[in-house]
Amino acid sequence: MHDFNLIVTSSRFREEEACDEMLDLLGSFGDSSAEAEITEIRGIILARTALDPLSVVERLKKLAADEPWDIRYVMRVVPIEKVVPAELEDIQGAASDLAARIGPEDSFRVTVEKRHSALHSMEIIEYVAEAVKRKVNLTDPDWVVLVEIVGKDAGVSVVRKDMIFSSVVEKRGS
Repeated sequence: MHDFNLIVTSSRFREEEACDEMLDLLGSFGDSSAEAEITEIRGIILARTALDPLSVVERLKKLAADEPWDIRYVMRVVPIEKVVPAELEDIQGAASDLAARIGPEDSFRVTVEKRHSALHSMEIIEYVAEAVKRKVNLTDPDWVVLVEIVGKDAGVSVVRKDMIFSSVVEKRGS
């Protein structure tokens, strides 16, 4: 799947249950035609929904707070705004486009999660940071430029740090 807009993680060997659970959740949110695909990377599922991926994260957080038992296998859900080939120039271009929403006084950091890629994290970070002309704050940024590489595809998002769903964090009430 090359047009995913959610990356879903699960425990190893629970990918099928997490995939089914995610599709059920997306269906309950109003997207009965969502798709999900288990990747060759253990614990990683790619999903495509017609819903706004950021709103999916918000709805998952609310569900985890109200009915935590409804989320058993999905561990994390990362919203993806753009998918590009996992090439430095393409990643930089996508990050530059999305980073336009970062205000002139706001800070950012680049976070890279890569799976099955020969690219070096520091090289990606340098390329992306070069395109985002804002103040860097590695410990408490206003925004995170997220680069998620899954094989030959890179998902890029510019999010606030609370815009990623973690079932463990949400169920703990943090």
